Amino acid sequence: MAHLRSVVKAQQFDKAMIEEVFATARTMEHDHPRDALQGKLMATLFYEPSTRTRLSFEVAMTKLGGSVVGTENAREFSSAAKGESLEDTIRTINQYGVDVIVLRYNKEGGAKRAQNFSDVPIINAGDGPGQHPTQALLDLYTIKKRFGHIKDLNIALVGDLINGRTVRSLSYFLAKHYAVGRVFLVSPRETRMRQDIKDYFDKYQVRWEEVDNLAPILGEVDVIYQTRVQRERFADNPQVYEAVINASERLIIDESTLARMKPEAIVMHPLPRITEISYSVDKDPRAIYFEQAQNGLFIRMALLKMLLT
Repeated sequence: MAHLRSVVKAQQFDKAMIEEVFATARTMEHDHPRDALQGKLMATLFYEPSTRTRLSFEVAMTKLGGSVVGTENAREFSSAAKGESLEDTIRTINQYGVDVIVLRYNKEGGAKRAQNFSDVPIINAGDGPGQHPTQALLDLYTIKKRFGHIKDLNIALVGDLINGRTVRSLSYFLAKHYAVGRVFLVSPRETRMRQDIKDYFDKYQVRWEEVDNLAPILGEVDVIYQTRVQRERFADNPQVYEAVINASERLIIDESTLARMKPEAIVMHPLPRITEISYSVDKDPRAIYFEQAQNGLFIRMALLKMLLT
């Protein structure tokens, strides 16, 4: 198995590496070494807002005995606001003795660009509408913990699929490594999944179907992976955004949705949510998005340990 050197995209992982991440995460969940990364320094560089990803990485590093430096909203509070390129920023951070850089960038491909100019590992914490591989790993980990397997499950990816970096990374993992039953791509016409993911499904003979309404498939799916409409991606097209919001009303998950789901099915969400999941759903044991967020801590602890030891 290849050594993990950076985390840039989902496609870089083979099945053995995924399973090693999961095994290490289980260790972190129950008995993590508090000095495993003592003396190590992580830099967080976030060009877009984050709550769960940034804080879970910082908590993960701290719990393992390491230290953290960083900047939030780097587009405004770093020299990027003065016009500095990502490449020069990465070169500069490399001069300060950091051991790993966790990067969220506002444009697709940012993590790969950073990797090309870094002597230390880069972790992609989201690159615009591109990918979010650590989120997808925690999603898979959550599904496997709940069902004990992923094979043959029917999975609905719901919402803003054209801009959703989490569903893109998750799709790459599902297609290549897990013989799922069917994948339903559930979205308004304006936010359908990009063709490259559909082609990837076809390459690995994944059965997939595009629908614009959640109701007809509720009795079939095991996992509903809901996502928000990303308003920030529609800044230049407010009319399209309003159209998508209106069309997304049929995708809202509420108590009536729960009543038609399988008893053992689960509702996931990478968060934050806006209105696409009613707060009344939270009390249902099938709603596991906060457990999902907690699993992000264990997965990110595992990745840091694998990268730095």
